[in-house]
Amino acid sequence: MRAAPQPDAPTISRHIYGHFAEHLGRNIYGGFYVGEDSPIPNTQGVRNDIIEALRELKIPNLRWPGGCFADTYHWKDGIGPKEDRPSILNVWWGNVKEDNSFGTHEFLNMCELLGTEPYLSANVGSGTPQEFADWIKYTNHPAGTSPMPNLRAENGREKPWGVKYWGIGNEAWGCGGNMRPEYYADVYRQFATYASDWNNSDGIYKIASGASSSDYKWTEVLMKNIPKNLIDAIALHHYSVIDWGNKGPAKDFTEDHYFAIMREALRMDELVTKHVAIMDEHDPKKKVDLFVDEWGGWYEVEPGTNPGFLYQQNTMRDAMVAGATLNIFNNHADRVKMANLAQAVNVLQAVILTDEEKMLLTPTYHVMKMYADHHDATLIPLEFESPTYSYQGESLPAISASASRDSLGEVHVSLVNIDAHKPHTVRLDVSALNLQSLSGEILASEALQDHNTFDQPNRVTTRPFDGARLANGTISLELPPFSVVMLSARGK
Repeated sequence: MRAAPQPDAPTISRHIYGHFAEHLGRNIYGGFYVGEDSPIPNTQGVRNDIIEALRELKIPNLRWPGGCFADTYHWKDGIGPKEDRPSILNVWWGNVKEDNSFGTHEFLNMCELLGTEPYLSANVGSGTPQEFADWIKYTNHPAGTSPMPNLRAENGREKPWGVKYWGIGNEAWGCGGNMRPEYYADVYRQFATYASDWNNSDGIYKIASGASSSDYKWTEVLMKNIPKNLIDAIALHHYSVIDWGNKGPAKDFTEDHYFAIMREALRMDELVTKHVAIMDEHDPKKKVDLFVDEWGGWYEVEPGTNPGFLYQQNTMRDAMVAGATLNIFNNHADRVKMANLAQAVNVLQAVILTDEEKMLLTPTYHVMKMYADHHDATLIPLEFESPTYSYQGESLPAISASASRDSLGEVHVSLVNIDAHKPHTVRLDVSALNLQSLSGEILASEALQDHNTFDQPNRVTTRPFDGARLANGTISLELPPFSVVMLSARGK
C-alpha cells in the first residue's frame, strides 16, 4: 500500500458525515424530542445527552423530516401554538398519531443547539410549488419582506434561520409519487424554479431526488433533462440489505448474513463509480454534486417491537459497514459531497439508542467519531491491492482504507479489516509524506455480534492502538479481524 499525495486532490467534505432524522418510530418522539415538561434533562424539549453526544460527533448536517414521511408532510401543520396544530396519521411508519408538536421551529432551533446545518426535504409528492416556496420564505426571508417571514416573527422567531440545503422530493420513484424519471425531471424543474432566497442569489442549494441503488437510467434522465442552473446535487439511496423479504436479524446473525451484508456495503463503490460516470458525461466540470443521503444496514426489527418503527440493534457488523462505506465516500470526494446515515436515533443503523431516560452510543457512533479527523481534510489517494476475505467459495476485499491531511498538516489513515476470522498485515509506504509521531485508535471486539446494551453501554468502544510502527518511511501494522483503526501522524 502506498500513499500518493496529489496536488489537485479533492477535499473530503465534512458533509459526508451527515445524519438523518425522519418522523419514524422513536427517532423524533422518544428519541431526540421528549418535550419541555419531561423529567429527562432537556433544552427546548431536546434531550441534553443527545445534544452532547452529537456535538462530540461534530455532525455537519441533519436531514429532516423524511424520508417517505416528507412527501405527506405539510409544514404549516407544524408551526404556531402546539395546542392549535392539527394531528395526522403517520401512514408510512406504524399508523401512529403525529401531533406535529415537533415542527419547523423545533427542528431548526435544535440544529442551532447541535451546531449543525439543516437539510430540509420538501413535499413534492402531495405538496405544491407554492407550499415549497412559502417554506423557503418562512425559514429564510427577513421579517417585514412578505407574509411568510412576518408569520415566522409572530410565532416567536424574528431572525431567519438561513437554510441552505433543500431536497426537492424524496424517492420520487417510490413513496414520493411512483414517478417515471422523465415526469419527475419536469416536476423538479417546476419546483426548483421557485427555490430562491430573499435576494434571489445562489443561497439555496437544490437537491434532486435521485436513484435507488443501480437505477442508472434515473440518473441519466435527470442529468440530461434538468438544466444545470436549476440543480446543485443529485441524490442516491443504497441500503445494505440481504433480501427485502427476509432481511435477517440485527444481532443474532450468522456468517452467511454477515458476508452478504458486507457484499452489499462494498457494492457502494461500484454504484458511486457508475453513477458518477453518467454524471461526468453530462457535467464534465463536476458542477453537480452526488449526495448519498440515505445509506446503512437494514435488518429485521428487534423481536417484540413495532415492525413499522424499524428499531434494530447495532453490532460490530455495523461498525464494519460504516467504516468501509465512509472510506468509499472519502475516496470519491471529487463528486460525493454529502451523505446521510439512516438514521440518527433508534431507527435502522442508529448512532444513538434510547430507552426512557437511558441512552447508549452504538459501535457505529464510535466509527463516525474516529473518522471525524477526515472532516474537510485533503484526500491522500492510496494505491494498494487488498487481501481477500473468503467464505464458502466467494471472496471480498478484506481491507478498505482512506487517508487525508488536515489543515494543521496532520495525516490520518482509516483502515478496516472486514475478515471475520483472520488478521491482516498492512504495510503503507508513506515516504512521500515525511511523517513522525505515529498514534492510533482501534474499535474491535471478541465477536461480530457484540453490541452495547443499556446495562452494558460500554461493551464495544474505542481504545488506544499501539500496534502500528513507523520506520524508514513505512507504517506497518496487523489489523485484527473485524476491526477499525484510525492512525494519525505529524509531518517532520
